[in-house]
Amino acid sequence: MPLYHDDDQAMLADSARQFMAEEGSIKKQLRHWRDRDCKDGFGHALWEQFGEMGFTGILVDEDDGGLGMGHVEAGIVLEEIGRNLTPSPFLTSSVLAATALKHGGDDIKGRYLPGLIEGKSVFSVAIDEGPKHRPETIRTRAEKSGNGFRLTGQKDFVLHGASSDMLVVAARTSGSDDEPEGITLFAVPKDAANMSHDAVRLVDSSMATHTKFDGVELDGDAVIGEVDGGREILNAMLKAGRVGAAAEGVGVAGGAMDMTVDYLKQRKQFGKLIGEFQALQHRAAHLYSEVEIARAVVVKAQQLLDGDSEKADLMSSVAKAKVSQAAGLAVREGVQMHGGIGMTDEYDIGLYMKRDRALSEYLGDAYYHAGRVAELSGY
Repeated sequence: MPLYHDDDQAMLADSARQFMAEEGSIKKQLRHWRDRDCKDGFGHALWEQFGEMGFTGILVDEDDGGLGMGHVEAGIVLEEIGRNLTPSPFLTSSVLAATALKHGGDDIKGRYLPGLIEGKSVFSVAIDEGPKHRPETIRTRAEKSGNGFRLTGQKDFVLHGASSDMLVVAARTSGSDDEPEGITLFAVPKDAANMSHDAVRLVDSSMATHTKFDGVELDGDAVIGEVDGGREILNAMLKAGRVGAAAEGVGVAGGAMDMTVDYLKQRKQFGKLIGEFQALQHRAAHLYSEVEIARAVVVKAQQLLDGDSEKADLMSSVAKAKVSQAAGLAVREGVQMHGGIGMTDEYDIGLYMKRDRALSEYLGDAYYHAGRVAELSGY
């Protein structure tokens, strides 16, 4: 398939680009909520506008009230979110949690999807149990208790955990910590007893939590999918989330690059625009090439995921690793080409560097995914 958007996708891109530039700008959203030390880190009014635009239900099936679109379309929205550093729960709610809920029964879908589609509900996913992304190991336990389960353990760096109406929690219902099987996913409501959140503000001003489950009692209908059959659903979530994070990373890289190129066209030194210096031209050209390669890799991964290809898992890690490298280059070059002023809060370029640092770690950094690419390729 061609690595560019068709007419309908191009129309969505135009709509998302205009909406995010106007309503999701750095001044109106990121700086606004950061400077007010907002406990959520994002604006709920904007999230409802996402719902009005139809963005929140992009990956929700039409039979469930959504748009029934694919990961290419979700990536279009995510790239504009990244370009404008728009704080929102789109990745956790409309990509990761929505992917998990696809595998739930009608009852659990009816309980949670309407609020998501309207932009009135925020969801989180609780997977990691340490400073690094290692979903192969799940220690949090869910033991049978009457007709339900008792959840015990801790999840770390749960994005929007304290702001969520529901958390999708991966827990072990059988086997040892490192076994691939024996995982079950649960939809844990925000008001569950014996669940606590220790909120932390990340480097990009987003909010996450260390969430403890101290004997949380859940009914049997909180199970998403089948008991002990959650690994396949978890893998589907991770593929969707990694490709989504990569798409947002392309937006971060593109936004930083555009800002830097504009600065090269305005800043004068020694009586000349610094963009006229050949050394900076070479660096800008190299950066442009890297960002475009990363964008193409992401589109390919999205297409494979939408086509349910067996290569989608490999390409999701290729995309995450490549974008982490390209976005890292974009923000470093951006700050350096801005000079000393690039290190100040007055200029937005430093905010792109902070967002890149948080996003590159989310769902696995470049080293983790380079390792996965090697393993999946037979090395």
